[in-house]
Amino acid sequence: MSDPRAGWSQGDRALAAGKLMLAWVALLWLLEVVDVATGHALDGFGVTPRDPSELVDVVPSSFIHFGFAHLAANTVPLLVLGFLAALAGLRRFLLVCALIVVVDGLGVWLIAPAGTNTAGASGVIFGLFGFLLVTGFVERRPLGVLAGVLIAAIWGGSILTGLAPTQSGVSWQGHLIGLLAGVAAAFLFRRRPEASRALDAP
Repeated sequence: MSDPRAGWSQGDRALAAGKLMLAWVALLWLLEVVDVATGHALDGFGVTPRDPSELVDVVPSSFIHFGFAHLAANTVPLLVLGFLAALAGLRRFLLVCALIVVVDGLGVWLIAPAGTNTAGASGVIFGLFGFLLVTGFVERRPLGVLAGVLIAAIWGGSILTGLAPTQSGVSWQGHLIGLLAGVAAAFLFRRRPEASRALDAP
């Protein structure tokens, strides 16, 4: 059997990761343009807790934002953290993101305050932070550990602020659940010798 990674240089991986994240962010901005143009009709795809009919919004809620300022605040960290996480392999990255999106959405549905409407990519951002923070330690990779330490130094203050329950209009529940989901993903999708090829293949 041929190696699925054959022919893929580090530059190829970086290019693929960059294209993926640019496309993701472009989709978010396009959706917000549509939302504004339709009188914020897409805001209804946010999650209102403990309403069974809202379970269908668990995934879409991660792609909807409440205004351009909300989206702009999420754009850079999503680009950077997503790019770094995707460098190790797009397949694993997509699995990690899928887990974070679903767990975060379900967690918000379960524990967010009644009557709230929660949406945005911040749960994914916190999840990617958690994933990148611990995956190097889980896999015992020195470069991964260094990357986690640097990410903590750069983004740690913002992450801690986003977890504070005293902030008005911020879903600290979604942030916390996303963070925990990202940490869990680092363990669930850690690279093992016998599985690394499948997970690392672009």
